[in-house]
Amino acid sequence: MGSFGTNITGMTSFTLTGFPEMEGLEHWVAALLLLLYAVSILGNVLILFIVKEEQSLHQPMYYFLSVLSVNDLGVSLSTLPTVLATLCFRAPEAALDACLTQMFFIHFFSWTESGVLLAMSFDRYVAICNPLHYSTVLTDTRVAHMGISITLRSFCMVFPLPFLLKRLPFCKDTVLTHSYCLHPDLIRLPCGDTTINSMYGLFIVISAFGVDAVLILLSYALILRSVLAIASQEERLKTFHTCVSHVCAVLIFYVPMVSVSMVHRFGKHAPEYIHKFMSLVYLFVPPVLNPIIYSVKTKEIRKRLHKMLLGPKH
Repeated sequence: MGSFGTNITGMTSFTLTGFPEMEGLEHWVAALLLLLYAVSILGNVLILFIVKEEQSLHQPMYYFLSVLSVNDLGVSLSTLPTVLATLCFRAPEAALDACLTQMFFIHFFSWTESGVLLAMSFDRYVAICNPLHYSTVLTDTRVAHMGISITLRSFCMVFPLPFLLKRLPFCKDTVLTHSYCLHPDLIRLPCGDTTINSMYGLFIVISAFGVDAVLILLSYALILRSVLAIASQEERLKTFHTCVSHVCAVLIFYVPMVSVSMVHRFGKHAPEYIHKFMSLVYLFVPPVLNPIIYSVKTKEIRKRLHKMLLGPKH
């Protein structure tokens, strides 16, 4: 794929990159990614449908799960257009504004996912450590306020990023590493001073992901202390089992995210395909695995799925 040369005033587009290292296998890569998109979209739509239809799931834990599913759909649909264009239709050019818009939505949904996982950890903390007050602490109104606060926080943090980038002159080749637009990838292209962009990016990573991760760890430390205080081992396992799905969701979100950050900051000399692979894991794994984990580990969702697929038992 060729690059679109540019100068300070004439920058109008970026060149998205597929997988030139896997020449001859691009069709298989495209097929695999399309399969992951299908699993992600179908799985998350099913979760939303089941939570809406199943009366027993109309409680805070599953409201947060619904927000997580909407968010995962947002992540998938944000990357789908340019991945399809680049890998399936050989149309790698993305206009500047379109690229910045896609970058905004990808990072907006990432920040939102972190906030939703924090809200879900608070839900588990109240349910296990203060069960008698669960219904009074997590009312429908409070859950709605938490959802709105998470969304507003993500929007306010990510909103300046496209404008901070757009003010800079792009006078290098505008070939991106991925088939979608990410801030760490875009920030290396301007020939102006990117100090403000880098410092702001670091600030929002620490103030969102960093703070969320610490609070999630704290909530699980308190949950663990509460669980260990239960006399019966059977009751301990039963209580902690209610957290397994959320722990898995936290790990499959934060582990790839931290890995991507480490590779971008400390693996600059690593082969380009390593950067691509880590970003694919970061963007594709949570939306695909979250609905599968919750379907397998949640009895009510499992029952409803069984009823939908095999029909009611006679």
